[in-house]
Amino acid sequence: MAACSVEEVLAKAEQEEAEKLKSITVQKELDLEFDIGNLLACDKNRVDSREFREQKKEEFLRSLARGNTQLLINEIWKHPTERVEEAIVVKLPDPATPLPREKPPPKPKAPTKWEQFAKLKGIQKKKKTNLVWDDVAKEWKRRWGYKRAKDDTKEWLIEVPETADPNEDQFQKRNNAKKERVAKNELNRLRNIARAQKIKVPGAGLTPTAQQSKSDLARAVSVARTSTASVGKFQDRLPKEKAPKNTGKKRRFEPLIGDFSSEKQKQLDLLKIIDSKKPRLDITKAVNKQMREDDREEAAARYKKGAGKKGRKGNFSGKGKGGKGGKGGKGKGGKAGKAGGGGQKRTKPGKR
Repeated sequence: MAACSVEEVLAKAEQEEAEKLKSITVQKELDLEFDIGNLLACDKNRVDSREFREQKKEEFLRSLARGNTQLLINEIWKHPTERVEEAIVVKLPDPATPLPREKPPPKPKAPTKWEQFAKLKGIQKKKKTNLVWDDVAKEWKRRWGYKRAKDDTKEWLIEVPETADPNEDQFQKRNNAKKERVAKNELNRLRNIARAQKIKVPGAGLTPTAQQSKSDLARAVSVARTSTASVGKFQDRLPKEKAPKNTGKKRRFEPLIGDFSSEKQKQLDLLKIIDSKKPRLDITKAVNKQMREDDREEAAARYKKGAGKKGRKGNFSGKGKGGKGGKGGKGKGGKAGKAGGGGQKRTKPGKR
């Protein structure tokens, strides 16, 4: 009995050791269908009913699951691997089997205006550490939030600037500035949400206040006047109303987001001009300039010619056309009086 018991113990130990060191190769009549993206393996081999009845159900199912899992792991390690820190991971492909789900998959979050600008300009987000050194406390503190480093809200004394009102409360001014920053951030967050949902974002309107200043009232009147269909062109002015300020044409800049083909073409044209050795000539502009210079020269020549003619009048004697016969000649230009000398005598106004 003792020998049998020892043999049974050794056989059992060998069986357990063999189970632990099973081979990674599994033989199947039909190959399994794998979907590595979903970590899925489909076994289409038929189940031997006789073997299923002879063995225990749990052991049969455990061995079947072990073999299929081994084949799935073998298939996974056939894909490319990479090292992440101290671990080796497998880059899984996209899943091929559509799995049903209760609700539709969430839509990707729409990027904010800053994210679009950063992506366009190639700005990459740099991760900052959560702890920074505080020179005042001489210890490491959080960068943001409660008990953060360089917390100016804990200061009990604030220096008044030279240009500030000495009677102004600097603590209240600091609190108001913080509230404005918080409100501005909240407004930008709501604008990003409205832009993502394609909702029309209202502009900065004129919110009513308890005490409106003169400039606020003037701005409100100007906005109300330009709110008509004619943009205030046919609106009458109020008595003693001054002309609105800052109503000229605003400068228009190129958009930061969108189609940049025109900007690209402008830059290429500029580089082409810089790179070319010959100066760029605008033919139309050059022709117009030459025509204007010719017109000026012709006008100057005509002016000089006319001035010379006026200066030569009366210098000739009675010779030539119109100078026949001296007094009262019948020639051209000599119908009235002397032709060569002073011509017709002038009389004072009122006397003839």
